[in-house]
Amino acid sequence: MAPQSPPPSNASPGAFCAKRPLVTLTKRADFLLAARAARVPTPAFLLQARKRNDDDATDAIRVGFTCSKKVGNAVARNRAKRRLREIARAVLPVEGKDGWDYVLIGRKDATATHDFRAMQADLYRALGKAHG
Repeated sequence: MAPQSPPPSNASPGAFCAKRPLVTLTKRADFLLAARAARVPTPAFLLQARKRNDDDATDAIRVGFTCSKKVGNAVARNRAKRRLREIARAVLPVEGKDGWDYVLIGRKDATATHDFRAMQADLYRALGKAHG
């Protein structure tokens, strides 16, 4: 494997690491399996994480997002899900483990307004608890 060249000076700090692609969960059955697995609460969201069985076809990191109507109207739910997608896109390729499913659930009055950097730090901590 050839060594990687350093990032350009105008690149963002996280742009240099080799990131693994995330696969989005779409089937209800996958969400239900994650609901029975480990739960790690944070101030702005709830993380559900589970290690998939060996018979699953892919070893990719899979992630799902959900916000109930308790979070607010459609605009508030979509904003909360966009924020959850962004923290997952930044953190999971680095800290997530292959063969795991993660579901991020938005919280009422918190997900859409919580500090973004704090949410990223919360996800790092939550992943440490889920894996440990």
